[in-house]
Amino acid sequence: MSIIKACIFDLDGVIVDTAVYHYKAWKRLANELGFDLSEEDNEKLKGVSRVRSLELILQWGGVTKTAAEQEELATKKNGWYVEMISHMTPAEILPGAKEFLETCRAAGLKTALGSASKNSMTILEKINMVDLFDAVIDGNKVSKPKPDPEVFLKGAEALHVAPAECVVFEDAIAGIEAAITGGMKAVGIGSPTVLTEADLVVSGLNEMSLEKLYKL
Repeated sequence: MSIIKACIFDLDGVIVDTAVYHYKAWKRLANELGFDLSEEDNEKLKGVSRVRSLELILQWGGVTKTAAEQEELATKKNGWYVEMISHMTPAEILPGAKEFLETCRAAGLKTALGSASKNSMTILEKINMVDLFDAVIDGNKVSKPKPDPEVFLKGAEALHVAPAECVVFEDAIAGIEAAITGGMKAVGIGSPTVLTEADLVVSGLNEMSLEKLYKL
């Protein structure tokens, strides 16, 4: 049995699902540029940085923009996205997420958020979950995107635990890879056929228990 001292959670797709807001904002941008963005296209943007997402979207639309114009477009998209998430409520917490975090903390486990999002504090405040995390490592504190393990290693460091004592909860392939590269256990949230590298896959945190956690 491994000694687990901490749990590190990705935000999007694990605690809340803000993917719909990203999609709406990117779609609006594509429409302004004269083309559409399908849900299939949007799937390919999961866990991808804002800059890279924009590059892909422009490529799909056959649109060329200078670096300065791209920066302007990315800022515009983020403005729309921030406006949408500013109306989020605790009702948007994914099933079982809050309960599982409370269970972990009651059992004496440390908890951290490890997210690429630069807006994670805004979201945590809106859903009243700031107090459930001992540390928040987000896009404002890291320079390397997943699958680089930087975000999770910084999380372990902030919690003063060794990477081997951490379990990461992730819904993206890049995030699972980051956890494993960082020497941590990884629980995939989603489909076992997609998140093949994870140590365990559940459909949501409502399916997690301390028993399952300690068996990792």
